[in-house]
Amino acid sequence: MDDDIDHALDAVGPRLRGLRRQRETTLAELSVTTGISVSTLSRLESGTRRPNLELLLPLARAYGVTLDELVGAPPTGDPRVHLRPVSRHGMTMVPLTRRAGGIQAYKLVIPAGSRRRVPDAKTHEGYEWLYVLNGRLRLVLGDKDLVLAPGEAAEFDTRVPHWFGACDAEPVEFLSLFGTQGERAHLRARPRPEPNPGGAA
Repeated sequence: MDDDIDHALDAVGPRLRGLRRQRETTLAELSVTTGISVSTLSRLESGTRRPNLELLLPLARAYGVTLDELVGAPPTGDPRVHLRPVSRHGMTMVPLTRRAGGIQAYKLVIPAGSRRRVPDAKTHEGYEWLYVLNGRLRLVLGDKDLVLAPGEAAEFDTRVPHWFGACDAEPVEFLSLFGTQGERAHLRARPRPEPNPGGAA
């Protein structure tokens, strides 16, 4: 039993680091939000500081997750999926995956007019794939300024400066798959039939 507890606590550090990278938050920003010092946060993520309830509670609150999710508690058999929206930079993000590593899936909603001005585009390690559900998404990617309509998708290396917002006077909803280590979403589709230059057979 003690080995199980030690294993669960050892996994907290990588899980915390994964959550912080998903949220694109620095240790300094997280320190302001939680009241935990940068050095303590760093030691928690590296595993050199053993997590306790006093540290995990403000971190769970900051990330919008449960303590069970932070420590990787086994499921209780409840089939319901408890999605907890998180608001960041004028967007609402709903995490669709529960594990800290690998490709992460989100549904994002950007209200109309909330991100009209393009701030400094962001860069970070990883690879992202977007699929627009409703509304039109403006994607600024490097020197490109693109508009994606419902049903359209884009994929890009997040080391390229990027920013996205609602294009029109209506909200935009889209799905995002993001891999922190550069994992790419591999999509399989039926190949488009070759045109017949000689007309129909």
